[in-house]
Amino acid sequence: MRLSSVVSGAAAFGVAAALCLIAARFAVMAVEDGSEIAVRRALDTNDLHWAEIHADGLQVVLSGVAPTEARRFQAVSVVGTEVDAARILDQMEVEATAALAPPRFSAEILRNDSGISIIGLIPSATDRETLISQIRRRTGEDQVADLLESADYPVPSGWDDALGFAVTALTKLPRSKISVDAGHIEITAISESSEAKRTLEAALEQSVPPHLNMVLKIAAPRPVITPFTLRFLVEDGQGRFDACSADTEATAQQILTAARDAAGLSGPETCTVGMGVPSPQWGAAAERGIRALASLGGGSITFSDADITLVAETGTDQGAFDRVVGELEADLPEVFALHAILPQTEEGGEAGPAEFVATLSPEGLVQLRGRLSDESLRRMADSFAKAAFGSENVYTAARVVENMPEDWAARVLVGLEAMTYLTNGSVTVAPDMLTLRGVTERESGRSDVAGLLSDKLAEGGLYSLDITYRAPPPPEKIRPSAEECRVLLRDVQDGAKIAFEPGSATIAEESLGVMNRIADILKECGEIRLEIQGHTDSQGRESMNLELSQARADSVLNELMARRVLTASYDARGYGETRPIADNKTEEGREANRRIEFHLIEVEKTGEEETTLEQSAADGADASGSEAGETEETPDEQN
Repeated sequence: MRLSSVVSGAAAFGVAAALCLIAARFAVMAVEDGSEIAVRRALDTNDLHWAEIHADGLQVVLSGVAPTEARRFQAVSVVGTEVDAARILDQMEVEATAALAPPRFSAEILRNDSGISIIGLIPSATDRETLISQIRRRTGEDQVADLLESADYPVPSGWDDALGFAVTALTKLPRSKISVDAGHIEITAISESSEAKRTLEAALEQSVPPHLNMVLKIAAPRPVITPFTLRFLVEDGQGRFDACSADTEATAQQILTAARDAAGLSGPETCTVGMGVPSPQWGAAAERGIRALASLGGGSITFSDADITLVAETGTDQGAFDRVVGELEADLPEVFALHAILPQTEEGGEAGPAEFVATLSPEGLVQLRGRLSDESLRRMADSFAKAAFGSENVYTAARVVENMPEDWAARVLVGLEAMTYLTNGSVTVAPDMLTLRGVTERESGRSDVAGLLSDKLAEGGLYSLDITYRAPPPPEKIRPSAEECRVLLRDVQDGAKIAFEPGSATIAEESLGVMNRIADILKECGEIRLEIQGHTDSQGRESMNLELSQARADSVLNELMARRVLTASYDARGYGETRPIADNKTEEGREANRRIEFHLIEVEKTGEEETTLEQSAADGADASGSEAGETEETPDEQN
């Protein structure tokens, strides 16, 4: 009976436990299903379809790949509004972000009277120290502020060309800003004058590397014109300017239009725009003066600041002269003062012309002839001419004559000063006229002479100009000497040697910048005798090393040709392992022996034997090795 009771109790307990487990299981499933349904609905409502939900008992497991970290956090937050945050198990992943794009490499170089500064981001492969050293050496500026940063990314195409040309341009531009990008360069600068601006633009456009996009913004400040001068002549019914100044482009056009309409302007139609105008009414005064002169039929009108001198043609009707001058005086703006002259035909006089003549030959020889008023003037004219043209170039044959005009000395000296503006020509001083004829290489020569004579001749002093402008011959480019070329090439290779791919004649990418700098130097050196030498270490067969060194020398020659270096007088030669400069038994020595050398060659004037300059860098290196107690090994010994 007792055993039966125990068994019955245990069975009842077991049945009850099973029923409890079944009930709990159903309760858990109900909770899981309810959590999944609620969370799924919340995720779909917030457009989070990529998130997966799985209930594991009381835990809610989130999985899937979120497009961004922000979206992953949003999914966790949305689920947290439906279930307790402690129940959430986050197993979501985030899509891998794209690889970082390389930065935009750029540099900005500023140069002014305080020095040079360079700022920007450059590739790590750019030799920063060599760049700063090259800027200092080529510009002669010690103050170079290095504000550069670098990043380890591949050098973009066109970067080396742009940076190298920026340094070249910097040498020509003492006040400038140069912006450098890969394949693009923008230059903003200030020149001394319009002529200097044109010269700079032409020089830069001729030297810019191919495929490099260049933008030039060179400004030329307006010149200060002192005195502010205008001189207009009408001869044989044709008008021309000896000098024309204006304060604005609009005023210049107003003056030129008046000259064309009134007197059929011939010759260059230009008017210098500058500062220093004596009155805002300069254009109106010039226009009225030109039209008045044209109505007289001939003569000249000269403006020197606010002073105006009108000289009618000899033989002009007195009545017409008085009428035109009266109308012009009444019509001129305030400030301007008119002095009008009607030349009269002189009768009688001394035998022979009362004149002084100075001539300047194309070779620079000066001769002074004619009449001077006293011995003091003779000495002054001779001294002035020798100071201006060189004492060995002046011959004085003028004679002293009494009763010359009172202002004769002043007219002779100002005439000699005006002749300094000429390349060759003559000045003739007469009692009523100073005449200057010749050729000038100054683009503003005629205008400068007119300003000088208008300023220094007495009021009413007459002068005539027959000056032709001839562009000066282009200056010969001063090329570095052979010794300077050797030093420049050595300095470049001291900083970074030309490296090749292992066992190959292909120049390593990191050495292309070195090749660009070497090419720039050789372009400046011009046509020189050059031997490009290839050398290897002693590893491998001697014949293979000889072939490899020759291929590498040829590769360097081809790279120079690709950079438009004139290579007709260059020779490429491989020497293999026969000329070591270090011990081939060490890795450092073998690395030193794998090299490219440039030998500049000149022919001795006393014979046909050719010698290298200072036996070039290689012989110097051999000598240093000998000083260390080493002797050159034979190929057999190296092996």
